[in-house]
Amino acid sequence: MDPLISPLALAVERWLGYPQKLIDTIGHPVMWFGKLISFCEERLNTTRRLPAQRKLAGIVALGLLVLSVLIVTVGIRTVLSWVPLGWIIEMMIATAFLAQKELGRAVETVSEALRTSTEAGREAVSHVVGRDPQALDEAGVARAAVETLAESTSDGVIAPWLFLLLFGLPGIAVYKAVNTADSMIGHRDERYRDYGWAAAKLDDVLNWVPARLSALLITGACFFTPGASPGRAWATAQRDAAKHDSPNAGWPEATFAGALNFQLGGPRSYDGELVDLPAFGSGKAGLGPSDIMPALLLYRRTLDVLLGLSGLIALMLLIS
Repeated sequence: MDPLISPLALAVERWLGYPQKLIDTIGHPVMWFGKLISFCEERLNTTRRLPAQRKLAGIVALGLLVLSVLIVTVGIRTVLSWVPLGWIIEMMIATAFLAQKELGRAVETVSEALRTSTEAGREAVSHVVGRDPQALDEAGVARAAVETLAESTSDGVIAPWLFLLLFGLPGIAVYKAVNTADSMIGHRDERYRDYGWAAAKLDDVLNWVPARLSALLITGACFFTPGASPGRAWATAQRDAAKHDSPNAGWPEATFAGALNFQLGGPRSYDGELVDLPAFGSGKAGLGPSDIMPALLLYRRTLDVLLGLSGLIALMLLIS
């Protein structure tokens, strides 16, 4: 794999994103994954199956998803290896699995909408969170936006970048497929507890290193972000990350909270049911639309640090 693929993919995707015209014409890879996941779930996750059978069905469905993605992406990569400068095409395809531009845009939209009204903020944040936005007040909307920004910095940017760096196009595509499966079926309610078990567990495994790397990169970005504290960021991550129900999500969320002296987390509503979750950080809890902007600045500085790291790794590989 050409060493320049990962830094160039970061730079190009941050600049261009995934064009809306492509979405309108052919859709997005995540949408394709979603269709395959839904197709399998409709046929395999039936109520007549026993729990053990549903767990096995979920393993089979996940295996089919991963195998399908591997066959397609390895095939593409093999064909491109025969094409002069085919690595550039591989890099362009890989940008579809990163979410730098869209994540920043979506969270900034929440800040702008929240300045208009709480209701507008709820509508905007409903596109980036899985919880019930109607139960959120202004502070809740702002916190939800920052929490999503923090968590997605890890699983929407840093994790896919790492799998691209290590395994090329097949690696980033498989990671994104598993992450999509986890978001769709990796829940703990009655319908998905058994069927989505494999997706949730594999997603935890794949995100273990990226989540902790994210905490390090966010902490490093604090040195370049006015008002952010690297010492408090890392201390809060070490103290609070393990509070999260997920073995990984707490790391970027706690690091953001400490860096910005916010308090994130706490009780949330999912499908009308209040879930009591722990808090991360011990700072300001009553966030408003203006508090989303420092979080976005920290996010962008983290992207800068990631790009610098990726470029340094590429340079080391080129001269070695």
